[in-house]
Order: sequence, then C-alpha cells, then structure tokens
Amino acid sequence: MRIIAGTFRGKKILEPKDALTRPLKDLTKESIFNILNHSNKFEINLKNSNILDLFSGVGSFGIECLSRGAKQVVFAEKYNVVLPILKKNLQSLKLIENFEIIEKDIYDINFFKSLNKKFDVIFMDPPYKNKNLDLLLNNIKNENVLNEKGVLVVHRHKNEKDLIPGKLKVIEEKKYGLSKIIFLSISN
Repeated sequence: MRIIAGTFRGKKILEPKDALTRPLKDLTKESIFNILNHSNKFEINLKNSNILDLFSGVGSFGIECLSRGAKQVVFAEKYNVVLPILKKNLQSLKLIENFEIIEKDIYDINFFKSLNKKFDVIFMDPPYKNKNLDLLLNNIKNENVLNEKGVLVVHRHKNEKDLIPGKLKVIEEKKYGLSKIIFLSISN
C-alpha cells in the first residue's frame, strides 16, 4: 500500500498484521480521490480542506489527504492493534504537524460534540459487520460537523443495505470489487 499522489507520492504505508483490519485498497482510494477532485456534483478543494478520517485504521485515506495538501486531518481510531501503526505512518511523514489523532469511541454520544469544528470531507470506513451506520450518520448531521457544502464518503461492503437518514442525500455510489463507496451531502 502506497501514497498515490502529492508530496509523499510513492511512500509506503505500513499495514496491520491482524485479520480484523481491512486497509483501503489503492485502486479504491484512487477512485475516491478522482471523484472528489473531478466530480461536477460537488465542489471540494482538498488543498484547503479540513478532513475527518473516522475508523482511520493505519491512516491510508487521511495520509493521502495530507500528501495532497489538506489544511488539517483529524484521525479517529481506538483499536489498539492499529494505533501504533497509524502513529508510525504519521511519524514517517517528517515535519508534518497538521494532523491530530483522537483515540476515542466514535459511538460515544459526546464524540462529535467534542470535535468543536466543521469538516469539508468526512471519510468513514467502519468494519463491514458494523450495523450502526445510521446512528453515526445521524450524529454527524445532528452535531453539525459537516460543512454545508461538505462531502461524507462512506466505504462499505458492496452487498450491505445501510439506512441513509433522510437528512442526507446520496450524491453518487460506486462499487469496486467487494467495496461500495457512497458519497453523501446534507440535504437542504
């Protein structure tokens, strides 16, 4: 697994050795960034964006954002098997300080309240077996952490039938192998 573009292009990202962690594949990651950069369905300028990477694992998505010039990336991960790998991956970027790691339960009722900021892109990559996606999506909307023109990107198993709350609308949905990527925005 490598960084695809930007300042750290080609740099290797350390991967976990446990079977429970499912790192974002390079092809899927590249497709997400192509859509973020070139879709006419929303306007995202990654270079000046605040990014929230939920269930960040080893940090593949957020590190790619840092490499492409994101203003700041907040990584949220509490799984202690991958946290040391995430920290090593970020330390290897040398001199990059525009990130934060939050080691808290994303399902905690106060998690989104404690962020105290809005994000242009929120990336969610929960475990495939996670059935509480609608709870998280409602919390994101209710706590107003996504900018009005922001995009929520959700990585799921292609066969998963998730409930998308009415407060959010699907902009685009793509399937890649076993993955499904859903792009959401706040409905007005």
